[in-house]
Amino acid sequence: MAQLFGVVAAWSVPLLVLAILLLGLGRRVHVYESFVQGARSGLLVGVRVIPYMVAMLAATELFQRSGAMQAVLDPVRPLAGWAGMPVEVLPMALVRPLSGSAASGLLAHLLETHGPDSFVGRLASVMQGSTETTLYVVTVYLGAVGVRDARWALAAGLLADLAGFGASVLAVHLMGWH
Repeated sequence: MAQLFGVVAAWSVPLLVLAILLLGLGRRVHVYESFVQGARSGLLVGVRVIPYMVAMLAATELFQRSGAMQAVLDPVRPLAGWAGMPVEVLPMALVRPLSGSAASGLLAHLLETHGPDSFVGRLASVMQGSTETTLYVVTVYLGAVGVRDARWALAAGLLADLAGFGASVLAVHLMGWH
C-alpha cells in the first residue's frame, strides 16, 4: 500500500500538468502564452504586495523588540495557566496572527527546547496548524487589492484565531498528550 501511495504521489503532479496541457490544446488555447500572461499577472501582484509585506514585517519586529510583547503577555499569563496553556506557548500564540515566519521561529525554538513529543511541543505544533497569520493576510492581501475598511475581516480572523488556540489546547488535552 505504501508503494502504491509513493507511485501516486510521484506521478500526480506530472500527470496533472499533462492533463492541463492536453485540455488546453483540445480547447485550442495558446497554452504557453496563457502561462506567460499568468506569470506576468502574478509578478505584478507580487510587486504591489511587497510594500505591505515590508510594513508588516517591520511592525512585527518592532513589536517584539520594543518589549510590547512582554507587556501584553504579563496580564494574560494567569488566564493561560487557568485554561491549561503553558506559559511557554504564549509568545507563539501572540505572534502567530502577526507573522508566520516569526511564529515558525518560535515553534522551532519550543521544539528544540522542550522536544517535539512534549506537551509544549505538541501544543505549539497544533496551534501552528490551527491558526492563521490574520494581520499579515489582512494587511498584505486586502491592501494589495485596495480594500481600505477591513475591520470585519480582521475581527472575524482574530476571533477564528482565538477559537483555533482554544481548540488546540482542548484537542491536545483530550488526546492525552500532556
